[in-house]
Amino acid sequence: MSSDAEDLGLGVRQGAAGEAVGSVMGGAGVAEVETFTEAGPEAVDEAVSQAVAFAPTLAGTSPAQRALLLRRIAGELEARRPDLVSRADRETSLGAVRLEGELSRAVVQFEAFADFVEAGGHLGVRIDHADPMGRLGPRPDLRKLLVPLGPVVVFGASNFPFAFSTPGGDTASALAAGCPVVVKGHPSHPGTSEIAAEAIIAALRAAGLPPGGFALLQGTDPALSRQLVAHPQVKAVGFTGSRAVGRTLWDVGVARAEPILVHAEMGSINPVFVTSRAVRARAEAIGEALALAVTAGAGQFCTKPGVVVLPAGSDSGSDVDAFVAGLAARVAATRVVPLLNPRIAAAYQEGLDQVCAMPGVQVAAIGGQDPGPVSGRTAVVEASWDVARAAPGLLEEHFGPMVVVLRAPESDFPLVAAELEGQLTATVHAQAADHELAGRLLDVLVGRAGRVVYDGVPTGVAVTAAMNHGGPYPAATTATTSVGTDAALRFLRPVAYQGVPDELLPEALREANPWGVQRIVDGAWQPARPTTRPR
Repeated sequence: MSSDAEDLGLGVRQGAAGEAVGSVMGGAGVAEVETFTEAGPEAVDEAVSQAVAFAPTLAGTSPAQRALLLRRIAGELEARRPDLVSRADRETSLGAVRLEGELSRAVVQFEAFADFVEAGGHLGVRIDHADPMGRLGPRPDLRKLLVPLGPVVVFGASNFPFAFSTPGGDTASALAAGCPVVVKGHPSHPGTSEIAAEAIIAALRAAGLPPGGFALLQGTDPALSRQLVAHPQVKAVGFTGSRAVGRTLWDVGVARAEPILVHAEMGSINPVFVTSRAVRARAEAIGEALALAVTAGAGQFCTKPGVVVLPAGSDSGSDVDAFVAGLAARVAATRVVPLLNPRIAAAYQEGLDQVCAMPGVQVAAIGGQDPGPVSGRTAVVEASWDVARAAPGLLEEHFGPMVVVLRAPESDFPLVAAELEGQLTATVHAQAADHELAGRLLDVLVGRAGRVVYDGVPTGVAVTAAMNHGGPYPAATTATTSVGTDAALRFLRPVAYQGVPDELLPEALREANPWGVQRIVDGAWQPARPTTRPR
């Protein structure tokens, strides 16, 4: 452990004596000797109490100061890139190439939030000057901005040790909003979490900020997670993971004396609808893209296409049969990386076995894989829509490189979509002659998914203001995004000031706009003024 990790006043917190959290080596499935102390109730109280004490300081930083902190975190992560990638590869076996890219994504997220904050995007300033001749009578001076909620708990994800874990988007967006963060590290990569935490702590120090802005708690006991969500001074939660755990945390959050929102992203089957014309025109390209999306990251992306809906009956024929055969051959031939850990591998294999044994299900392909505790076999299975409706297990997320092909009459595609649960994404492949059907299908899918994709694949979640990563329940628990700058809005609330003297207003609401932030004044957009970044 470095001195940063041992500094309880600044960040990484080791709890009282308890069961050790072992680091699992993904490729061999062997527990590493190094251990991390299980955090107990005392560590939870200490971390949250220091976050509460720090909250006013972080909330009071100017946009320029907070943007500088975010950029410093990005720089500290870059400085530790070799250690972070090496450690994450040992703990997850995701491979250096994938991890290098994911770490770059984490860095870009902090930089994107820095730009967003510097312009005042997190403040959402609205000013309506007093109007004695208002249409409904005299109107007072009204000014509104967003303020941070307070301490936020973030749960790391198993499948993204950087982008959705300790240095991930939830941490970046909460800090951008001005909220201190307590991370519950995922036990799949505790060493990686420690190094990332040290980077964030170093950035806090460099910014001259007092202790309490960030803390990391390690542990495998589910009680630790419940204690964090139930703590009365925690104001919001960010979670990426399974439906079972996400729903459990949601229930804890809403059962509190002061209920809070648990912003849980819980995955989905991400259905893909392909018309017969699209099959005939672009079978090779669509099949190749889908096979890659199904097997990338060993099928452990939350946006993996889990179900492909193809035309059946008179809409089907040799073209669709050939498409399925080609997709099956590509998926079966793909050499995927091992799954994240033995527990995930065992659960995936159990689910695959259950699906293959379901009545009416045909196995189109089963790929080979090296034997071992973290192996996962690629698979394509096929069934009719009627079979799927009677076998809900076909329409559940399978966390691994398996895809379910369903056949339904093409004219029924909108009806099929209407019966699906809430999804993170939904995709349509169609030709120009299909636009009437595609339009009706998209209208239905907008009510089922947080992101609709046309002639593409859902894997790859861009870090951009226009991205939405969320969806109707059970894909997520709240109608928010966990990716892109709007993710910061989850941890903010609006406050309106009525008739308050200018000198008593927050800087962002004052008439002279001393911070130079973007605002909407009397309905007119005012962009941010260029600023000189502090060094």
